[in-house]
Amino acid sequence: MNTVYLNGAWTPMTEARISPMDRGFLFGDGIYEVVPSYGGRPVGLGPHLRRLATGLDALEIDPGLTEGDWRQLVSQLIERNGAGNLGIYLHVSRGAYDKRNHAYPAEVQATVFAYAFEIPAAPSGDPAQVRAYRVSTAEDLRWKRCHIKATALLGNVMHMRQGQAAGNDETILFNTAGELTEAAACNVFLVSGGAVATPPLDHQKLPGITRELVLDILRRYSDVTVEERVVHREELAEADEVWLTSSSKEIAPVTAIDGHPVGDGRVGPVWASAQALFAAHKFEY
Repeated sequence: MNTVYLNGAWTPMTEARISPMDRGFLFGDGIYEVVPSYGGRPVGLGPHLRRLATGLDALEIDPGLTEGDWRQLVSQLIERNGAGNLGIYLHVSRGAYDKRNHAYPAEVQATVFAYAFEIPAAPSGDPAQVRAYRVSTAEDLRWKRCHIKATALLGNVMHMRQGQAAGNDETILFNTAGELTEAAACNVFLVSGGAVATPPLDHQKLPGITRELVLDILRRYSDVTVEERVVHREELAEADEVWLTSSSKEIAPVTAIDGHPVGDGRVGPVWASAQALFAAHKFEY
């Protein structure tokens, strides 16, 4: 499982090469997506491709591929790499130019790269078996365009390291007003008084595809109250449940924040119901 796609050609991973003058390498000037797939079935491919197109438009990069082209590429990548449990990585940089210049080059051919990597089986919906996460909190020090899924992720990487250095799995972030933004690599939900809440989208947050699916699935298939609203730091500390959502984690329960238990410190019942619904409906998108 090492066949990758690079600029129109299929090649072994070990033979794939890009120019050191590629702006993705020099500036992080590009957009990416990661699509989970299980048994050859991608999750949320339509929303992922729409977000990819939105990001490319924001950066004014045109790789010359239609949505149909992207779908065919994903299908071929899955087939060529065994169609098991795979993460599909799609990457578009502005491309290589003969001069290092901050300004966008007038004429440059985009670099398109895609590869597949093995991922674990879908998370269990059993509270006794699911991995529970412990997280740190910190002020959000990233840039002000977090809604663009750019390849320049150093701010996120540093926040992730901050949490791991404290012995935790992730870092949940708040702006200077004490409002929840997201985590280093996830969106964040909380459960309080029976209602599920997550911050509304803006420039401080990535429009996560799992976030989008969770909101839609809960609204369509459950009777739980679902809110998109500002969430303050003190609410998270007092929440009954806290979740992280991402394409790789699906809905991940958090049981400790800064060393303090969330609720009673156990995986909660609303999470169990939400994860079961997500597992039942995630391939509908």
